[in-house]
Amino acid sequence: MRIHSSIEKYANSLFQVTENIARDKDGYEIKRAVVEHPGSATVCVLDDRNRLLLVEQYRLPTRRKLWEIPAGKIDEGETPLQAAKRELKEETGYRARSWKKLITFWPSPGFLAEKMTIYLAQDLIAGAAEPTEDERITARWFTTKEFEALIDAGKLTDAKTLIAYFLWRRSTRARG
Repeated sequence: MRIHSSIEKYANSLFQVTENIARDKDGYEIKRAVVEHPGSATVCVLDDRNRLLLVEQYRLPTRRKLWEIPAGKIDEGETPLQAAKRELKEETGYRARSWKKLITFWPSPGFLAEKMTIYLAQDLIAGAAEPTEDERITARWFTTKEFEALIDAGKLTDAKTLIAYFLWRRSTRARG
């Protein structure tokens, strides 16, 4: 499959929307509108008591507040790890001495050209949060029991947060 044409239909500081046509050598064709995104970095934050740090903020597409791990767009010239470190400091004030990449994945590859990378951050240093002007963020620590109660009650529905949690839990079980 090769891109035959791509026409920008909309652009802002966060993403672009393009209309694309791809064809293979036999003439098979796919036409799609695609949201082009530079990628996101996200952070599963654990303290020395194995509590998870989540942030709550209003998410306009869901029309409600969501609890989720700190996350944000990768800015031009940044690596995913640099973006993760920046987002952690902006949204929570914390910095971490220990970083481990958990996974890179496509959150919704049917129409969204965004790769998301999840990092595990530990060995924390507290500081003051520096949210951007359009962010109103509440940060809170959750025990695994509290976290799982949110999942069971249907109150934790953010995909990246669920993926981060289950990958972290799997890695802790594997260590014994």
